[in-house]
Amino acid sequence: MKLNQLNNIILVLGLAATGSPVARAQAVMWRIDTLHSSAQFSVKHMMISTVRGQFGGVKGTVLYDPKNPAASTVEATIDCSTLNTGEPKRDNDLKGTEFFDVKRYPLMTFKSKSVEVAGPGKLRVTGDLTINATTREVILDFDGPTGPVRDTQGREKIGASGITKISRKDFGILYNPVMETGGVAVSDEVSIAIEVELIRNQK
Repeated sequence: MKLNQLNNIILVLGLAATGSPVARAQAVMWRIDTLHSSAQFSVKHMMISTVRGQFGGVKGTVLYDPKNPAASTVEATIDCSTLNTGEPKRDNDLKGTEFFDVKRYPLMTFKSKSVEVAGPGKLRVTGDLTINATTREVILDFDGPTGPVRDTQGREKIGASGITKISRKDFGILYNPVMETGGVAVSDEVSIAIEVELIRNQK
C-alpha cells in the first residue's frame, strides 16, 4: 500500500472518531406528516371525570440518526385553532382568553434540547415547550421510532408515540373556580400524548 493511501485511510478514521461529517453521515432529516399526526390531551373535570381532546396542525422537522440518537433534534409547532374536544361551546371557551387565547397565541412550539436512549425502542426527549408565550422545559417519553415503511406514493416513513404531563398553571393557564362541595372545576395536571408520522426528506 502506498504511503499516501495509508494516510488517507488514517485521516478518514480520525475524522469519524472526532464526530466529523463522516461520523454523522447516517443522520437523516424527516418532516412531520400533518395529516397523520396529532397531539391529544386529557384533564380531570370537577375531579370526577376526564375530558379529552386533541390538536391537529402538527408541523415540524426531526433530524434522526439511529446509530447516534443523542445527535437527534426535534422542532415542532401545533396550530391551537385546531383544538377539538367534540363539544363546540367548550372548544370556544378553551380557545378564549382564559385558556389558550388563540387569537394572541395561535401556535404552541417545542424545540428539543437533548435526546437520549431510555431502553430498547424508547427515547427520552427533553426540550422547551412554549404555550401562550410562556416557555417551560418538559420531558417526552417516546416509543419508537418504528419503521421505516413506504407508503403508496413510495415515500419512506417512520412513526413514534410520546407521552408527558405538564402543569397548566406553569404556562399561565390559571382558570380554576372552586366548587361548592370543594375541589376545583379543572385539574392542574394535564396528560399529553403525541402521535407523529414522519416523511423522509427527499434529496
